[in-house]
Amino acid sequence: MQRLSLLARVGADAETGGVTRPGLSPAEDEAHALVAAWCEEEGMAVSRDAAGNLYARPGGAAAAGEIWSGSHVDTVPSGGRFDGALGVVAAIEAVAAVAAGSPGAPLAVVVFRDEEGWRFGNGCFGSRSLAGLVGPADLARTDARGVSVADALSGLGLPGPPVEVALPAAYVETHVEQGPVLATAGAALGDVAAIAGMAAFTLTFRGSSGHAGTVPMADRRDAFAACAEFAVRLRERALEIPGAVATIGDVAILQPAANVIPGVVRATVDVRAPTAAALERLVAAVPAVAAEVAARGRCGLDAVSEWREEPVVLSARVRRAVRAAALDLGIPAVEIGSGGGHDAGILAAAGVDAGMLFVRSLNGGASHRPDELSDEADVAAAVAVLAETLRSLL
Repeated sequence: MQRLSLLARVGADAETGGVTRPGLSPAEDEAHALVAAWCEEEGMAVSRDAAGNLYARPGGAAAAGEIWSGSHVDTVPSGGRFDGALGVVAAIEAVAAVAAGSPGAPLAVVVFRDEEGWRFGNGCFGSRSLAGLVGPADLARTDARGVSVADALSGLGLPGPPVEVALPAAYVETHVEQGPVLATAGAALGDVAAIAGMAAFTLTFRGSSGHAGTVPMADRRDAFAACAEFAVRLRERALEIPGAVATIGDVAILQPAANVIPGVVRATVDVRAPTAAALERLVAAVPAVAAEVAARGRCGLDAVSEWREEPVVLSARVRRAVRAAALDLGIPAVEIGSGGGHDAGILAAAGVDAGMLFVRSLNGGASHRPDELSDEADVAAAVAVLAETLRSLL
């Protein structure tokens, strides 16, 4: 808990009380350096790869059949102090504890770069680099200031992918739940069965601008009205699909003015679902619903599919180890799904035995907010279960 508090000082926002550590930024680099120092204090040998991912090994050098645990330390703007960071500090505690009883065990703490993805528009950069999924187009992506991924890497003294590090035999990621399910169930921990599939779109509604006071309502081609109707209709469609969610997180009126009818509106769409079939239904609904409301509002439409990731089922081997550890320690743990994307999903899709251990979130499941919170007793329980899980996987 002390280490979480110290990490929260890096990128602290005094105005909001949150933490802002963008991926591939000096703030994220500073957090990596702090974590590296802690790992060295625990007697681990620290290294990093071409993408900036950090590895800390109690046995010194890399070994075959390694078991990894970790997460990330970048945050969303004004985020909380638990998201990502908890998985890192828990891994340090657990790996150090296991290594003390099993010297030379092939264990490693790993800290991935830019998991959140908001800066450059594509998350899990570090784990995707490790899995060989980052290409020239990814490195050419730019942030709001025009800085490319390649430039950001260079500024940190990193050559960038390809990454020449062998994938582990297994990976266990501890993470706050980021929702209210565990609290409602009265369970401290969650055994994550699968990570939801997700897709992103950019929609541009093209109407016609005009005077706010002189164009009759029936004659308007209001791009914002079309976008607003789309938002309501997509919500209705998502409610029809079990476990599905749809979010319009960024809406921009081009050339906005209080007394001008919006002529062009651009919106981002994020859809997620727990199964491949459900995701397919929701993905198909986005352009279909958008086209219907655009036509009704006499607006043009550009619908661009940005990316898509299929649902990922996590490792049965790791899940058995997590459940057995929780049972042996008498700690309540329930099966749960993850609606958020994680580095564990990237590694699982790459063939690694990957699993996740969720920790109960408080404050109504608040996440990506300064009031993100998990109880110290639940954190201690997670560290104990993680350590026992790692022992059983060796």
